[in-house]
Amino acid sequence: MSTKTNTIERNGTIKTSSIKSICSRALTAKSEWPDKDEFLDVVYWSRQVFGIILGVIWGIIPLKGFLGLVLFAGISCAIVYLYSVNFQAIDEEAYGGAWELVKEGFMTSFAGFLVTWIIFYTGLHYESIIAEKDL
Repeated sequence: MSTKTNTIERNGTIKTSSIKSICSRALTAKSEWPDKDEFLDVVYWSRQVFGIILGVIWGIIPLKGFLGLVLFAGISCAIVYLYSVNFQAIDEEAYGGAWELVKEGFMTSFAGFLVTWIIFYTGLHYESIIAEKDL
């Protein structure tokens, strides 16, 4: 049992940064990120919020089909890349390259986006969906 405790103590990390300081650095251009995981967490969670916002917008517009999927993927990846490289001036090679930055949290964001898009689209445009089927 002592080896398990020692392993946990050696491998465990204690985060001293508060959420307030992380949010402050996320909104400040060219911030210093001593812990790479904190920056990746910012990318992950901001992408989740952004996915839900785009899902609401796509549902209200009403955008349908493959165009909505491609637009989401393109906009989401472009914003994450531009935020990381231009706003925060991150060296993408330090994080495993551009692909690693762009794919951080993409699938969970995509799932949240789809659920939100479907709910808003169906809720706001249900009558037009039924009318199209009757024709």
